[in-house]
Amino acid sequence: MLKLYEIAQEYMQLCEIVEDTDVDEQVFEDTLAGIEAELEEKADAYAVILANLDNDTEKIDKEIERLTKMKKILKSRSDFLKRNLTNTMLLMNKKKFKTDIHSYSISKNAPSLNILDEAKIPEKYMIAQEPKLDRKALLSDVKANPEEFNGIAETKQTESLRIR
Repeated sequence: MLKLYEIAQEYMQLCEIVEDTDVDEQVFEDTLAGIEAELEEKADAYAVILANLDNDTEKIDKEIERLTKMKKILKSRSDFLKRNLTNTMLLMNKKKFKTDIHSYSISKNAPSLNILDEAKIPEKYMIAQEPKLDRKALLSDVKANPEEFNGIAETKQTESLRIR
């Protein structure tokens, strides 16, 4: 079986001799049919590989989703247990103790910021940001009124392979 690039090369060579009147028409047609058959056979092989890759990708996505949910549940349980232990220690006014296995203590964290009224914060603390293009809104408006965006933006239609 020919490689895909070899099929393309043979087709290009055939296109070069299409105007050669010395080549028998039946030989030309048979050669073209052979190249097309090779392409169809190669395309079927590609379709099998693509389907397997797509299935593997889908399985990985599902496993990522499953593991993400599991991570969230485990994190939630961990946070609950930490809060429960902290609250009980505070309730009993026992901020530090040691067992045979672990040492426990409740200590102050580094100071953090709690914004009460952002509007009153001086400008020098604000970070300037570049405007961000709303591509979805622009696409919608360009589709609705392309003349208004002439020379500024346009819609484009691409193609992609679909195997059914």
